[in-house]
Amino acid sequence: MSDAYSKAGVDVREADAGVAAIISVLAKINTGSPSRVVHLPGHFAAVLKLTEDLGLAICTDGVGSKLVVAEQAGILDTVGIDCVAMNVNDLVCVGAEPIALVDYLAVEESDPERLGAIAEGLRRGADLAGVEIPGGELAQIPELIRGHPSPEGFDLCASAVGTVSLNQIVDGSAITAGQALIGVPSSGVHSNGLTLARKVLLDGGDPNERPEVLGGASLTEALLVPTEIYVRAALELLRSDLEPSGLFHLTGGGLLNLLRLGTNVGYRIDNPLPPQPVYDLIASRGNVPAHEMYEVFNMGCGFAVTVKQENAQAAVDILASHHPGTRVIGEVTANAGHVTVPSLGITGDEAGLRDS
Repeated sequence: MSDAYSKAGVDVREADAGVAAIISVLAKINTGSPSRVVHLPGHFAAVLKLTEDLGLAICTDGVGSKLVVAEQAGILDTVGIDCVAMNVNDLVCVGAEPIALVDYLAVEESDPERLGAIAEGLRRGADLAGVEIPGGELAQIPELIRGHPSPEGFDLCASAVGTVSLNQIVDGSAITAGQALIGVPSSGVHSNGLTLARKVLLDGGDPNERPEVLGGASLTEALLVPTEIYVRAALELLRSDLEPSGLFHLTGGGLLNLLRLGTNVGYRIDNPLPPQPVYDLIASRGNVPAHEMYEVFNMGCGFAVTVKQENAQAAVDILASHHPGTRVIGEVTANAGHVTVPSLGITGDEAGLRDS
């Protein structure tokens, strides 16, 4: 994992060990009834069997330290979009149609104006994803939440649900060597790697600086661009006859997210999507090498799809109608468990990316 990310305060290997410890305990739950869990190892959302034909997809996620940037800038009306996006983009990866989300908002102080701004982002995100928000929870806990600055601190997360026919779950089992890998553009940094991005760009600097490379945007504005929501594009693809074999939400871990599906295959990216200019700033100012950048961030590609080669152009056309710039970026290989970007000299496996 990225040395730069660890130095910024995030030890992903330690976090992975923590998740494994949690899973080992929760796996011992005994409800007294047969489990409804549909086993999808390493996937983006859980699926529970409701009937012989219908599954309930469920996931939970938050916005992370992007909230620190929002608090410091006093710009609160976009992070709700991030909260919705981080959940619904995961749900659709199992082939599910997201239908609803409930939010949990913990605050240091219940200020109506700030809460209204946060809610506006949630509303806009729900509109973009086509989901409802039938309820949620507000907790005022000043002993736990401290803002940047205080008393404006808050944390925002949510849980989302969707439905999927059990015989139409996209679990990666149909991914085979030779299939096309399609990349769908991100809007920017999204909601991952912000601890590193903040340390490099904002700590000790001017958050209102407007580097020429950002085309007029400030550092803060570049980091607060909301996470892209891919639901409508993915659902149109799923409802077509193009049969996507894998759907990937590229979040924390960057390209390593591809290795969560298709355990008997690898991925070669011959024509990566162009990263946004903000990534050039992070890499240059933080002296972060390319392989670390592609392990921490989405680097311009927020979502990916695998399909048969003969269906690739039709799939690109559907996705690009929602997200211009979508294109085939590579293909599935027989090099199991490995992802490579030859043009950048990057190779990697589950242990991390490195120079080839």
